[in-house]
Parts: sequence; C-alpha cells; structure tokens
Amino acid sequence: MLTKQYIAELKHKGNGDISALISSQRDVGSINFILESLGYLPKNFNPDFLYKLLRHNHSQVRLNAVKNIGKLNGKGDTKSLFELYKKETDTSVRREIVSSIGRQREPVNKPLLVDFLQDQDPKIVCQAIRGLLVFERDNDVETSLRPLVNHPNEMVRTIIYKEYFAKENKNKNILPHAQTCDFLKNIVVKADVLEALKVVPDESVHLTFTSPPYYNARDYSIYPSYQDYLEFLEKVFIETRRITKEGRFLIVNTSPIIIPRISRAHSSKRYGIPFDLHPYLVKNGWEFIDDIVWLKPEASVKNRIGGFMQHRKPLGYKPNSITEYLMVYRKSTEKLLDWNIRSYDYETVKKSKVADGYETTNVWKIDPCFDKVHSAVFPVELCKRVIRYYSYKGDLVFDPFGGSGTVGRTAKSLNRLFFLTEKESEYFEYMKSKTKNPNLFDELKTQFLTLEQFKKEATK
Repeated sequence: MLTKQYIAELKHKGNGDISALISSQRDVGSINFILESLGYLPKNFNPDFLYKLLRHNHSQVRLNAVKNIGKLNGKGDTKSLFELYKKETDTSVRREIVSSIGRQREPVNKPLLVDFLQDQDPKIVCQAIRGLLVFERDNDVETSLRPLVNHPNEMVRTIIYKEYFAKENKNKNILPHAQTCDFLKNIVVKADVLEALKVVPDESVHLTFTSPPYYNARDYSIYPSYQDYLEFLEKVFIETRRITKEGRFLIVNTSPIIIPRISRAHSSKRYGIPFDLHPYLVKNGWEFIDDIVWLKPEASVKNRIGGFMQHRKPLGYKPNSITEYLMVYRKSTEKLLDWNIRSYDYETVKKSKVADGYETTNVWKIDPCFDKVHSAVFPVELCKRVIRYYSYKGDLVFDPFGGSGTVGRTAKSLNRLFFLTEKESEYFEYMKSKTKNPNLFDELKTQFLTLEQFKKEATK
C-alpha cells in the first residue's frame, strides 16, 4: 500500500527504489501521488528517473517531475528542462520549467532566463524575473529587467516598478500611518469637495466611503452630459486618492440609474454608473478589490415590472432593481496589507477586531432608509459594516458627498474620526440640526465650517 511514510523511507535509501516503485505503477494517479509525496530531496537522491518522466504522456506527471527536479539544489539538468520547454504545450508545465530553472540560482542560467522574458505568457515572464532577481547588483540582469516597466502586462510592470522604481516616501510632512491632521478631525465643511480638498495634505485619510450624486436624477446633481458627470467624479477620486493613506480603501456605493423618457415617443435611458466609473478609478491608481452587492427588499424599490406583468410580451421585460453596488478599491501600493496593520499598536489592533456575526459573502441584505430631507440616505447598518471591515479605531473616515451625515455619525459611534464635505445648504443645515441629539454628533466638538473657515483651520 502506498503511503507517504513508505515513500519517505524509500527516498532516503538513495538507491533507486523510488524509480522502481514508479515503474511498477499502472495508473497515473499513483505515480502522481508518489511524486507529490517526495518533499525535500536528500543529497544522495538519484534523480535519473525524473528525467525519463519528462517524456510521459500525462501532463500532470511531467509537471510533478519538473517540480522535483527544481528541488535538486542547483544540480538539475537545465538542458533537459529547456528541451522540454521548447516542445511543451501544457501551460502549467512550461511555467514550472522556468520556475525550476530559476530555483537553481546558477549564474550560467542567466542568459536562458533572459530569453524567457520574451515569452508571450506573462506568468512565465514573472517566473523568469523572479529567477533573475536573486542575482543582486548584477548590471546585466538590471539592464534586462528595467525596460520591462513598460511591458504590456500589468503584473510584469508592477513587479519591475516595485524592484527598481518605487521609492520610499521621504516627505517629512506626512504623518505616521495611523495618525491624521488635527484640523480634519470631526469636521463638516460646507463647500464643493474639489475646493475643500485643495487644502487637505497628502495621505491624511484612512477610509473613504461615499455614494456619489446620481447623474441628473435630483436637483442637486444636474450635469451638462453624462461624460461631464463621469469626469467630475474622476477629478474627485483623483484628489481622494492623493489624500488617502498608502494602501488604504475607497468604497463607492452606486448603481445603474434610469433617466425617464420625456414623452411616449421617446425611450428612457439607463446609465451603468458603477461600470462606467470603474475604468476611471483603475486608470488613476485605484486597485479593484471586491464588488459587494447591497440587496434590498423588493417592496422598497420602484416597480418597473408592472407593464410586463400585464402583457408578458418578450422584449418588454424590465426587472425590479433591488441591488446596489459597493465597489471596493485600494490605493495602489507595492506594500502588503500586513504593512498597514503593523502601523498600529497592539491595543488598537486588538480593540478594532471585527466581532462574531460578520458577513461572510459579498451579498449584504440590508433594508434601505428613507428621510424627508435627503432622498438617498445610507442605512446605518451599511455604514457600520464598511467602517468596521475597512478601518481601525481612531482612523479618519471621509465622505466627499456628506448628504445627511450618516457616515460621520456612524464613524463617531464606532470610535473613528470623520471628515465630510457637502455643498448643499439644506443638507449642511440638516447635519447641524442633528447635534441636538446626544446620540449623534455629540462629543469631541464637531465643527461645521464654511470653506473660508476650513482654510483658516488648515493654516493653523
């Protein structure tokens, strides 16, 4: 009976018993089990049978043989691997061949790894880069790799940028990662967001959560054209990225919208805002992370299916829209999430941990909210989830379209700080009125400022 223990015993004998064991197998599954169970290969291990398996008809056997050749501590036969590479049709095997040659760390293999950089498979190029990067301070290697910063594939560009072009931010004016500017703490500014952000320093905000005004859907969101609307949002999120801490998150809540027809002789127009906005965000340095679907009860949305229910004629089907999107982005960075987390002290990390009962899927079933002043209000539960999942206690949460102020109130209730901008007087005054309620904007002296007052605070 084949067991890992039995295979380990044969492996350490070093007398070809593994080769004999494989030769005695009649099914591919058993051969692969043996190859996958070999683990670390001792110095006295005889690898001759592995090279014979490079000619096996089954690609998984060839793949496992290549993997084990890569464990031979620089003693692998590169020529045999390269010969297989030239005729191999299985993508996974080809990638593993490049990885195996790279793991040998032999200077003699550098020209071969450089040749692999021309492969059409970006993963093979990445494996070749990985193999070449072990030769530190090698001018020839650097000369071969640096130009790949202009490679057509984004994975390749990212690796090269990180290795050769990314610089540590040495701006002494930037606060430590876990901190923010005092003049931004618990502030609501009555101003156009683009004007307000002109005085906000780089890397001041930990999390942005917002729902942009819908295109020409309400009096406060009238734009000359849909393109103008998208370009306005692009400017807002370019500035938002500038003021966002490295590697931190932007969550945009939006959904497709219908502009009603002007008469029965014309059709209504539906705009896919989240899908059209996405390319602008990615182009300007926001890395797409996740799409979360906010699912609402059907009774809470406008009925679009009524006409179809009457006639049931194909082409006239229009389902009720019971979803919105929370598109999750991260400010692009070469640093991993662990770097962000290590920026906080132990107690902050401990106190900020998400409690049991958190949502495990990307579909969030939450009832919407309705308000006589603001027609598009965030549910508190929606805000709570976003703020808990994407920030730490003491972080600064930003909403460029403050509206009724739900993001600010929720952030405060969760021991975060907030910074909101809102240009509409009606909503600004509504938020101020909420200070009378001790459960809302009640502590830490929330300030409601005009643009000029905000500018003065920023210069103190």
